[in-house]
Formats: sequence, structure tokens, C-alpha cells
Amino acid sequence: MKQELIPVGTIVNAHGIRGEVKLNPVGFDPEFLVEFDRLCIGGKETEVRSARVHKSVVLLTLPGVEDMDAALALKGKSVSIYAEDVELPEGEYFDVELEGCTVVDDATGDELGTLKRVLHYPAHKVYEVKGTREYLIPAVPGVFIASVDIDAGVVRVHMMKGLVTDEN
Repeated sequence: MKQELIPVGTIVNAHGIRGEVKLNPVGFDPEFLVEFDRLCIGGKETEVRSARVHKSVVLLTLPGVEDMDAALALKGKSVSIYAEDVELPEGEYFDVELEGCTVVDDATGDELGTLKRVLHYPAHKVYEVKGTREYLIPAVPGVFIASVDIDAGVVRVHMMKGLVTDEN
């Protein structure tokens, strides 16, 4: 399903005494997140004055956050990016857009279930699908994934032996 906001992490703490906050990214590379000029923090659009990577977190300087107390007030707030600010390559989708889509066998038209979550592995992503059975489908376009229609909420897959988790 098309999303306006894409969750990217949480503010986990203040950094220093000058109001910087630590953003702990979830499912995103910190280097990717420093490119954004605006974020949605706790449901409110916020301009980013500066952003830099420190170890595995992103340190943000935000307007109106000038000291440690102001930074600590943001602790625990969720952070999202605006989907319109991102140009994804053709055939790439955010995990949150795929989750909840109906998964259909391309050959038979049978509904297999709902895409519950996207698992990340070194080689590629794997879609966890739950219906009457559970499936683990590698997210390899052309091989396992026939097509994705985010607007309709449908992922069509090429079924092969071994994708059902309870299959012998």
C-alpha cells in the first residue's frame, strides 16, 4: 500500500549538551538518512539543520533544539521520512508499502495469503507470507516475484517447491 510517511527509526537520546539528538535507524543505512532536509518526528514535520553519521546512529541538529533538555524531550519519538522525497529505482519498494499486500500465485491466480513482513538477508530480501499456510518467498524479481502492484496491494509470485514452510 502506498505510504506518505516511511518509518525509519527512533530518537534514542541526546548527544552532548548543544541539543544534538541520536536517531537509531531501523532497516535503513545511516548514510541514506543524512541526505534528508526534512523529517517527521513524533508526527510533526521538522526541518533538519544538519545530519551526520556517528558509529551506527545519525546525529541530528534541529531548529528549536538548542540544549540537552530540549533534545531529551524528543527521546522515544518515532522518525519518518516523506515518501515523496525519495526516488526509488524501478521495482524497489519500501518494506512498509509491501507489508499487508495480498500475495497471489501468478500461474493459478490462487490467493496465498498476506505479506506479513520483509526479512533482510545478505543475498536478498525474503517475503514472509501467511495465509492457510506459511510461505517464505525470496524477493528476486523475474524468478520468484512476477509483479508488484503497490496501488492495488497485490504481489504476484511464481510458486516453486520448497517455498511452503510446512512442506516435506
